[in-house]
Parts: sequence; structure tokens; C-alpha cells
Amino acid sequence: MLKNLDPALTADVLYILRSMGHGDVVVITDTNFPAQSVAKTTTFGRPVMMDNISTPAAIRAILSVMPLDTFVDDFAMRMEMVDDPTQIPPVQAEAQAEINAAEGAERAMLGVERFKFYDIAKTSYAIIQTGERRFYGCIMLRKGVIPPE
Repeated sequence: MLKNLDPALTADVLYILRSMGHGDVVVITDTNFPAQSVAKTTTFGRPVMMDNISTPAAIRAILSVMPLDTFVDDFAMRMEMVDDPTQIPPVQAEAQAEINAAEGAERAMLGVERFKFYDIAKTSYAIIQTGERRFYGCIMLRKGVIPPE
């Protein structure tokens, strides 16, 4: 254990978050996402697991150490529901609440069509798969910067 770190942040997750640069994207997925096949083409090259937590809990842990990009509209993206792209399922509403809490303001995630989401995920820095069993628990986060003191 380390002080002041969420215990959900495994060594692999911390390595990924620290290794990412400004503008890099990390994909937080539910348990149904094809993490193994999609992760092969990412920078990290394999999925990392946060098995025993939900997507919103993973986002809370990640945003406790990683800033979001404030320069772009696609700082956070969600997978749209196939038959109703404007619908926000509860898992995504909970994820949005975690983002708002971390940002200290409301900044809405952008919706991304399912197959476009997969395409973007393939070019991301890394895939982190959670134990989330609710459908559409798939969110992308773009890393921001920490300004000088």
C-alpha cells in the first residue's frame, strides 16, 4: 500500500497513467468489451485489469491522480447506445458524476458511435478493463497537464 493513493490503482494502472503524455487516451471498459483483441494495437499492447470494481469507481481512482485535458472537447468520451445514441444509461451517468467531481465543474462527455469507439480504442494508449457488468460501461479519458507552480 501507498499513502494517499486509491487502493484500486494497481502497479500496472499507475505505470500506464504515469507513462501517458498530454493528449494520450486511456479507455476504461466494462467486462463485455473485447479488451484482449482491441488492446493488441494500443501503445501498451495488452489490457490491464481492474476486475473487482465498477467503471465509475475506476474513473474515480484514475482521476484522483490523472488530470483531464482542458484544451479539447473530447476530454472524455462515452460509447453511445446502439439504438438510442442520446440515451445516457445509469453507468454513464455515474461516470459523468465522477468526472464532474474531479473537474469541479460540469463538462459533458462526448458520445461516440459503438464501432467508431472501437476504432479510437485501437489507437489509444491503453485499455483498462473493469469488472463492470452493466452494458455501455465504456469511457475514454484524454490526459491533460499539470501546470507549473
